[in-house]
Amino acid sequence: MSVSPSRLNPSRAGSPVTACRAILAAFGSAALLAASLTAVSTLGGCAAPPPPVQATTSNIELPFEQAVTEATDGLVAQVQTVPGFFDKLSAKPAKRSVVLDPMLYASTGQQTAATQLLERRVIERLGSRPDGIDVLAFQADNLGRAQYLLTGTMVRAAADKIRSPLRINLALTDLKSGIVVAQASALARSEGLDNTPLPYYADSPVLVKDKVIDGYAATSATPPGQRADPYYLERISVAAVISEATALYNAERYQDSLARYRAAAESPTGDQLRVLNGIYLTSVKLGQSAEAEQAFGKVVAFGVAYNQLGVKFLFNPGSTVFWSDPKVSGPYAMWLRQIARETTAAKACMTIVGHTSHTGSEAANDTLSMQRATFIRQRLVTEAAVLGARTKPSGMGFRENIVGSGSDNAVDALDRRVEFKIVPCG
Repeated sequence: MSVSPSRLNPSRAGSPVTACRAILAAFGSAALLAASLTAVSTLGGCAAPPPPVQATTSNIELPFEQAVTEATDGLVAQVQTVPGFFDKLSAKPAKRSVVLDPMLYASTGQQTAATQLLERRVIERLGSRPDGIDVLAFQADNLGRAQYLLTGTMVRAAADKIRSPLRINLALTDLKSGIVVAQASALARSEGLDNTPLPYYADSPVLVKDKVIDGYAATSATPPGQRADPYYLERISVAAVISEATALYNAERYQDSLARYRAAAESPTGDQLRVLNGIYLTSVKLGQSAEAEQAFGKVVAFGVAYNQLGVKFLFNPGSTVFWSDPKVSGPYAMWLRQIARETTAAKACMTIVGHTSHTGSEAANDTLSMQRATFIRQRLVTEAAVLGARTKPSGMGFRENIVGSGSDNAVDALDRRVEFKIVPCG
């Protein structure tokens, strides 16, 4: 069998893939093609593509520091096999950079003292390597400089167990293609970690978790070679502004924080719960009560539009009496007024679900959570009688804890929330 040299010339055949197909067709089989070493030597493009990078997963429960090292090293080991990865990071080998979207607790969407510790340890580990990966702050300018995005989460491996270990997930995403290039996870012991939420989250009246946060968490657990969550990536630029605003709030620079939240709100993708909540919180801190109430109304409307709103109504232990400290419970009357107003305007029907933290017996907490849900419903009906026919109470006890620490303090305040779940009417 003879084959024209022109039929074996990759430059005449177009792409390497096209060239390979042309030769396969000419020889009739892959076996015959492989037998012709001369022909194969002319086709650099016929080499099989490298196998996809595999995620690195450790299911052995490790001390926290060791688990972070395991996950970080697993991430770097993967990117070392990605062709040209380090070349793309920077023209200067000593300063190879990625941008870090602040890490969070996946089930709550909160940043805590523990997630900050995770960030620091990951940054230190990356910086200590000979590869010299430099982690940049999550700012708009840095998003333009870096090609890769680093994300990370922690979440209890078993949400219903108080002392469950934490799953650490880290991912690196190519910002241009939207493809996750590396992902690693490890299992860490939770003892000794400080899970206190940062001020923005501790002060928040609602569970600040929406599709953007869900997308962040999903991206951090996405296997290499697959697309990161598109909803999250489409909003990455405004997310940097939100991050700056939140950092300013945590630093008690409330006026500056409010300005950044308002800037985020003006973005085409700025209609996010974190933004509305930030405007509410900064308005409260600045003593702008009318603006704060208006902002909280928008928070409620957002929750109604997305069919669920979790509000942190705190009660005295074992009772249906709101927390005695007016610094905590003072805004509750306004919250109830706005919830009643917005749900009435939306003609919404709701199941009002009470939750308790993981202390005491299951039966006692089921009863208490129902009593609290019933109390909230009565207060709403007082504000808007029409809600009497559109609402019903439900008690979940501690069966749907999202923190699960059983600490009965700021750490698990979200476990003592009241949820307003929008349901079909009739």
